Amino acid sequence: MSRPWRVAVVGGGIAGLAAAVRLRDRAPAGTEITVYEQSGALGGKLRTGELAGQPVEFGAESFLMRDPAGGESAAVTLIRRLGLAERIVHPTVGQAALAVDGGLRPVPGGTLVGVPGDLERVATVARPAADADRDGGRPLLGPDEDVAVGTLVRARLGDEVVDRLVDPMLGGVYAGRADDLSLVTTMPALARAARVEHTLTGAVRAAQAAAPRAPGAPVFGTLAGGLSTLVEAAATASGATVRLHAAVRELTPTSEGWRLTVGPTRDPELVEADAVVLALPARPAARLLAPVTSEVATTIGGLDYASVALVTLALPDPELPALSGFLVPATEGLLIKASTFFTIKWGHLARPDGIALVRASVGRYGDETSLHLADPDLVATVHRELSGVLGVALPAPLASHVQRWGGALPQYAPGHGDRVAAARTALRAAHPTLVLAGAGLDGVGIPVCVRSGETAAGEIIEALGGSGS
Repeated sequence: MSRPWRVAVVGGGIAGLAAAVRLRDRAPAGTEITVYEQSGALGGKLRTGELAGQPVEFGAESFLMRDPAGGESAAVTLIRRLGLAERIVHPTVGQAALAVDGGLRPVPGGTLVGVPGDLERVATVARPAADADRDGGRPLLGPDEDVAVGTLVRARLGDEVVDRLVDPMLGGVYAGRADDLSLVTTMPALARAARVEHTLTGAVRAAQAAAPRAPGAPVFGTLAGGLSTLVEAAATASGATVRLHAAVRELTPTSEGWRLTVGPTRDPELVEADAVVLALPARPAARLLAPVTSEVATTIGGLDYASVALVTLALPDPELPALSGFLVPATEGLLIKASTFFTIKWGHLARPDGIALVRASVGRYGDETSLHLADPDLVATVHRELSGVLGVALPAPLASHVQRWGGALPQYAPGHGDRVAAARTALRAAHPTLVLAGAGLDGVGIPVCVRSGETAAGEIIEALGGSGS
């Protein structure tokens, strides 16, 4: 007797929700999809809150409009699928600055995540090494080579370019250090170009040329009303049964698929599924994988994470420059590593009463002692440092919010991509109906996570045979 497929999606972040939507769109009619989320809310690091009566992002702020090849990003495609395209808005101010030598300097143009394609354009911020970027007669990287971003850039351009440009740019995205992060995972287009080009500046220009962007075309977008609208729309479109406060504690293979142990130890619930998408951070995923395949669990569980705090202030009529925000190199010795002027950057958030929303990010990988501060101390320190960087005494905040994201940002060491590929190959061979997705494997950013979830859904459909049994 035939019956519908039963697919469990473990993890209700955007990767898991994208997987659920793709399953609904492409799996056979009647497929039963259940999303299990340990916390009390869907969305993971997409969280729209409210401060001083206005919506504001307490997590991810925006998404890339284009994919690395220059086409529409997976996030935009999903937004169109969900009927939210008319809500897409773009920054009205795009120029950001770097806080160096006690002042703000515009981020130079022509760089790729801070790596310059033209050394003269970055001279106002960082001095390249005297013998910078000589052509050595061969490609910068071998066919399968991966290195830390900082290792390559320091060798080619010197320390100051890394410390003042590349490190703060990567730190703003990953809360990590250029000397620790994989080039292939964090900057795949540059890595591809570096396997052909003989100079780093040449590789930057080649990577930029490979993904052309129309003049004036927006790089980033967000949704009017907040990114939580994306979460809500995806959950609805998936038609999935959503289980909140539902921790999956064990995963056991059975003759017909999988048995999930859900809920508290004293009163567990056993659920049967034909296939499972694990859209979890690396360590929780590894705990579930350990009894199933210790080899894959060890590989996945070895990924480290950084913790951050986002401090948002509502300021009455502050003196703010016409910037989207600024980045802070670690060498400046400040607690904050980045700041966004929300009501300047995003014109749709501008308020007639002059109240400005300003957010600062705190916490770097390997140096997270600042996160031990209590919320009022974090707010006071951020307010003081913002005043110092801007050179004005900012007014006292009318309201503030501290959002802590513990273990939120994956740190991809060189070779990460190869390790993940090997783990997935081993898992697919042994258990094709158990598939991994999420930022811990494939990279940060909403488009990457959406694509990761959609790919996982496709693998599930293929593993189950393309039609209900």
